[in-house]
Amino acid sequence: MAVIPLTLTISLCLVFTFVIFFLREHARGNLSSAERDSLLPLDEERPVLAKREHDGR
Repeated sequence: MAVIPLTLTISLCLVFTFVIFFLREHARGNLSSAERDSLLPLDEERPVLAKREHDGR
C-alpha cells in the first residue's frame, strides 16, 4: 500500500503550488485583471524605435 502515501504527497504538492500561485496573484493587486489580460493579444502592436545616442561631437 505504498500508493496512498505517494498519492497524498503529490496531492499536497499540488495544493501548495496552488496556494503559492494564488497568493502571488493576489499580491499583484488590481494592476491587472483577467479580462484585460485575455484581450492583450488583440492589442495593436506599437513598435518602439531605438533612440540615437548623442555622443557630443
